[in-house]
Amino acid sequence: MLGPLVLSLKVAVLATLLVAVLGIIIALLLANAKFRGKSLVESILLLPMILPPTVTGYYLVILLGRYGLLGGPLFRWTGWSLMFTWQAAVVAASVVALPIMVRTAQSAIESVDREMVDSSTMLGYSRIETAVRVTLPLAWQGILAGIVLSFTRAVGEFGATLMLAGNIPGRTNTMPLAIYGYATSGDWENAHFLVAILTLSSIAFLLLANRISRKLI
Repeated sequence: MLGPLVLSLKVAVLATLLVAVLGIIIALLLANAKFRGKSLVESILLLPMILPPTVTGYYLVILLGRYGLLGGPLFRWTGWSLMFTWQAAVVAASVVALPIMVRTAQSAIESVDREMVDSSTMLGYSRIETAVRVTLPLAWQGILAGIVLSFTRAVGEFGATLMLAGNIPGRTNTMPLAIYGYATSGDWENAHFLVAILTLSSIAFLLLANRISRKLI
């Protein structure tokens, strides 16, 4: 019972760290840049929020599988494949959580007073220095809310993880996959236990994210 819980926490923490870094960088670029096709880029980034998780997982297999566009050359050169590893669960959780982080962080960054950003630029600070010294400190609450929501989404990821990492006991069976395994085998006692843990933790993180978001208003 502890195996799926520990694995889910490890996967969610690593995915959240990855998503936080990438999400903030992407959000800064989207919030400050104006270019043709920006709406298309934003739509593509948000696709994992709309597509069924199994479809997202299918694209990940096509891209990162043993014979995939990127996974194929990696396997030929190193003999190692990402599929059916716990690292694959991290990748799947990161992909489905990234749109939440980007969207939340972008909204927070766009809410920062532009006069303060422009003043920093006029004082001679570069865009990177302005982002670090002005934009991110003023948008930190929204960014933190995005991190909390991303962690919650990563913990609950199922479909894409099943497609890319599989449901291997002791290796890739996170809590959602373990719940599925227990339910299909008729072990309802363990399924109920994990469902209760996942539900209560999700409620707690959502309450935390809502509390952080209210401070922005």
